[in-house]
Amino acid sequence: MPDAPTPEFRLYNTMTRQVEPFAPTDGRMVRMYTCGPTVYNPAHLGNFRTFLFEDLFRRALRLQGWSVHQVMNLTDVDDKIIKRALERGLTIQALTDPVVETFHADRAYLRIEDAEDYPRATAYIPEMIALVERLIANGVAYLADDGSVYFAIDKFDGYGRLSRLDRREVRSGARVAQDEYSKENAQDFALWKAAKEEDERTGAAWDSPWGRGRPGWHLECSAMAMALLGETLDVHCGGIDLVFPHHEDEIAQSEGATGREFSRFWCHGAFLLTDGQKMAKRLGNVSNVQGLRDEGVTGAAYRHVVFSTHYRKELNLSADALEASLSAVRRVGEFAQRLAAATGGTPELAAAADEAEREFRAALADDLNAPEAMAALFVFIKRANAELDRHGSDAAGLAAARRTFALMDGVLDLVPEAAPEDAELARWVEERLAARRDARARRDFAASDAIRDELAARGVEIKDTPQGTTWQRR
Repeated sequence: MPDAPTPEFRLYNTMTRQVEPFAPTDGRMVRMYTCGPTVYNPAHLGNFRTFLFEDLFRRALRLQGWSVHQVMNLTDVDDKIIKRALERGLTIQALTDPVVETFHADRAYLRIEDAEDYPRATAYIPEMIALVERLIANGVAYLADDGSVYFAIDKFDGYGRLSRLDRREVRSGARVAQDEYSKENAQDFALWKAAKEEDERTGAAWDSPWGRGRPGWHLECSAMAMALLGETLDVHCGGIDLVFPHHEDEIAQSEGATGREFSRFWCHGAFLLTDGQKMAKRLGNVSNVQGLRDEGVTGAAYRHVVFSTHYRKELNLSADALEASLSAVRRVGEFAQRLAAATGGTPELAAAADEAEREFRAALADDLNAPEAMAALFVFIKRANAELDRHGSDAAGLAAARRTFALMDGVLDLVPEAAPEDAELARWVEERLAARRDARARRDFAASDAIRDELAARGVEIKDTPQGTTWQRR
């Protein structure tokens, strides 16, 4: 079966508030910056909702035929990290190193693909200092009496255009007190903060032309993004809560330094909501990936939960939603096993695969419409199961179905992994089925029935078909 035609890719741009055609500048590689976690605590499920939409995005981009260079920063120096390190008598590195390890383990559990780069802010201090120097030279930043360097938003005409905020109504974009008298304007945000005693005690201070200090939160992302991806990105992603002040300030300091557009597209995911009362009935207060593990919720099931709602719509996480997703991915897994074991298909199976791929590609190209893409997958599973029930011998039809299913699951990644106990059960079931076949061959039907009862007692339902005996857990 030939490849389905590749539809035009369209994406909602927060800057313009419109869905627009999207393609990489060079037509080949998408330069993509995604704001990562602040590593003082394990990332929560709301963070991972954003990271999963970005995972879907990068996979959908590759489905279009493009390569991707994704950078996800790890913020390992900021006010929260310093406060936590001080409380525990640690350096910021000693505090953040194990949290970074947890992040990568959690990411692997949810099957989030590796980004090409995971820069840690503390490794890019020279680049941050150089960026501040450019801003001072361009007249849009200044050294204040307190030894900190601030960005002067009044000197940057475009400030507020991403968030659509009137500059006169802007809250402070800095992670410093609103009443800092040393700033020229209460809305100016910190690029470089003069070191305090707690910064020195926790290893969060560096030499600079303005004395000992540390970078402001917003500065970190601009410096790392431009160092690794160049001065103009194809797309910058993050949660909707980062539009202001973080991304607004990134634009100001990046464009204030370069005079060039910082990112061609801005893409933001909506919030994850939790229904605490419902969650308590089944899963307790699940707030992070370890909670999913503890309650037996697979990474595939959480992916299904997240992709059931469009990334720009709020998602309510409830026990009912998790239960439904656990059931849904079991169905996907059962179909994957059946498709792998099948010996033939039908021409109609090939037609179903062709239609499913067209609908799947079209859904993802339409502003990452994951719910529609999943609908295409489950319609295909239903149609394919019906065709497999016909026990056809068409090899081309079966090959087309396998190819399409691999393509779709290569993006959604919903086939659940077999738990170790499931693999052990499968080996035992196959042994008992072999013994049952021997008993039936001897016409020892009493022994055959006893084995069926033995399987049923372990929650295994078997079905005899012309192609052999199949089984599934009840």
